[in-house]
Amino acid sequence: MTETSAAVKTAGAPIKIDGVTKVFGEETGKPFKALRAVSMDIRPGEFISVVGPSGCGKSTLMLMVAGLLERSAGQITVGGRSVTGPITDVGIAFQDHLLLEFRTAEENVMLQADIRKLPKAKIKKRSDELFEQLRIAHAKDRYPKQLSGGMRQRVSLVRTLVHDPSVILMDEPFGALDALTRLQVRTDLETLWLNQRPTVIFITHSVEEAVGLSDRIFVMSPTPGEVVDEIIVDLPRPRPIVLGESPEFARYVDRIYRHFQQMGVLHGIDMPTLSDTTGGGE
Repeated sequence: MTETSAAVKTAGAPIKIDGVTKVFGEETGKPFKALRAVSMDIRPGEFISVVGPSGCGKSTLMLMVAGLLERSAGQITVGGRSVTGPITDVGIAFQDHLLLEFRTAEENVMLQADIRKLPKAKIKKRSDELFEQLRIAHAKDRYPKQLSGGMRQRVSLVRTLVHDPSVILMDEPFGALDALTRLQVRTDLETLWLNQRPTVIFITHSVEEAVGLSDRIFVMSPTPGEVVDEIIVDLPRPRPIVLGESPEFARYVDRIYRHFQQMGVLHGIDMPTLSDTTGGGE
């Protein structure tokens, strides 16, 4: 794993998830356990991904970290403070860009200043920087319907980052993009993260995407979701846009897919022997 050096600014906050369980419908007499005793200790400025089958509670976990959903048991702290309600120093990105169609790209981003009551001049300056870095400065005055899917998602990324949050929570943010655009936006995200080093929790179904971005990966079981593996990704940064030919990359990917096969999520796939797949993430 690439450690943050003294020369690199780490803006992120530590996150501690300790024995968190979530049960829905307890009051109805037909409870549904979505998460079971999930624990993660995330260091300041670390980029972690959570992967697992659909319905395993990944998004539920993210919403509890943000303070947008109550937990049934366990503790969550962000920056050393217990999460008891919505936290403000956070940027959230979802699969749907959620841009307002009647606002231009820049106006959608500047909405953060209004909602958070932040100095508009400061947010405008940061917004201009991010639009330039993501190569969409020419699109600031366009409306969402005038932008491609990749450009809309980049605008959403600017909106997520413009107030320089210490924590970024991302739930399948690239899921609606085509394969090539997804690769480029993934690389853009890594570049922006390296510049500021917020703490990132990245929810994804893409094993390859998780390995390409993460310092560590938490693999979740089917419902009720629990952590079945924690993988340290020891690959140098910045990472190339295409990692598929790297033997080290392939070992991490194979290790995760093996878990999915053993859990019955994948069927009929001829997997290599375990000794071939675990060298480098242990």
